[in-house]
Amino acid sequence: MTDTTIPAPGSTAPETKATGNSAASRDKAYFLHPYTNLHLHETQGPLIVERGKGVRVYDDSGKEYIEGLASLWCVSLGWDEERLVEAATAQMRKLPTYHVFGHKSHEPGIDLAERMIKLAPVPMSKVFFANSGSEANDTAIKLIWYYNNALGRPEKKKILSRVKAYHGVTVATASLTGLPNNHRDFDLPIARILHADCPHHYRFAEPGESEEAFATRLAESLERQILAEGPETIAAMFAEPVMGAGGVIVPPATYFQKIQPILKKYDILLVADEVICGFGRTGNFWGSQTMGMQPDILTCAKQLSSGYLPISAVMVTEKIYQACVEESKKIGTFGHGYTYSAHPVAAAVAIETLKIYEERETVGHVQAVTPLFQRRLKALADHPLVGEARGIGLIGAIELVADKATKTPFDPVGRAGAVVNAFAQENGLITRAMGDSLALCPPLIIGEDDINAVFDRLTASLDAAVPVLRG
Repeated sequence: MTDTTIPAPGSTAPETKATGNSAASRDKAYFLHPYTNLHLHETQGPLIVERGKGVRVYDDSGKEYIEGLASLWCVSLGWDEERLVEAATAQMRKLPTYHVFGHKSHEPGIDLAERMIKLAPVPMSKVFFANSGSEANDTAIKLIWYYNNALGRPEKKKILSRVKAYHGVTVATASLTGLPNNHRDFDLPIARILHADCPHHYRFAEPGESEEAFATRLAESLERQILAEGPETIAAMFAEPVMGAGGVIVPPATYFQKIQPILKKYDILLVADEVICGFGRTGNFWGSQTMGMQPDILTCAKQLSSGYLPISAVMVTEKIYQACVEESKKIGTFGHGYTYSAHPVAAAVAIETLKIYEERETVGHVQAVTPLFQRRLKALADHPLVGEARGIGLIGAIELVADKATKTPFDPVGRAGAVVNAFAQENGLITRAMGDSLALCPPLIIGEDDINAVFDRLTASLDAAVPVLRG
């Protein structure tokens, strides 16, 4: 994945000046950054974000930016939701921390679990809490293996993911992630991880192939892969309703309707990774509802607390829970958990977040502003640098190409995305380049005026990039 926090070669975005005891200077001296070109960061330095309000953040010079990616796909309620601050403060005063190991519990954890089960898109039995999407998906992998051991199927352990999927960065979840830079020189993927075809119609459909025909071909390919590996060895398939960090890839029409019967035929669990799609992003409360998914396990994070505190969740069906009960009875414990699972302050903030979604009819607001967002997004397909504009709900991406007719990317891949991303930042819009695809995923509270401002700034950035990329 291309780093996009720095201006690209050929851009005119200003460099961060890091001198003396400034925050930028201290950052470069002490801070190891994730998803950053560490070599370039030594000279380029960071953008120091100092405060936020609504859908905007401000750097240490006072410059304003519309946060077009909701930080990292998560700040659904914006940067100044006082009710979340108050919820955290009240809980800090009452019970600032406690664990849920060894038959211990607390009211915020119980309340949040109850709310999550009631909100689930399909009947679920229990919730396990973790601290990030990576931890939630890592937990799901362990539960899948535990489940099959409980059923006396020690050979049924392989897990399917997809090319360009993103499921996290732990050793196991980075292996599920279908992006080369998450594997290179980390000695990944680990064994028992398989990658099925990427469901990106624009890039991988055959000439003249409809979305439905493409979905049929992918389903047939998936079944061949399962049969070649041996259905008795495959335990589960992980799938994002919309693939996020792999480029905001919306599956072709009928895709999940065609692959789910195949999974059921071979007794393969479906894990819906709702880390990005959950809580209204796609126009329904869950992306699973938007895409017609019937998951056995659902993972979520990010917008569960509007990103204000780290928390994630794994929901499982009754059959999986009962297998865990029997196995823990045999062993004497369920030997998995995190110190901060269901942390009471994070849980309290998540509860308040869910209350706000309900009281303010956040999903209804998303549905109301989606037509404008998608209309402005799809209009960018006419820009000379854009090959495809894709999205659903309040999430989307544009893919930059050197030749629109042949879909040929710029050379080297990633430079065009970095150039446009740098111009966007200069123009007061924070987005994210994933290779040569630029993602937009603004806070769910965004209004029509700010949606227009997002696309006005992005269009200006594309225009500014034309002479750099075509020159």
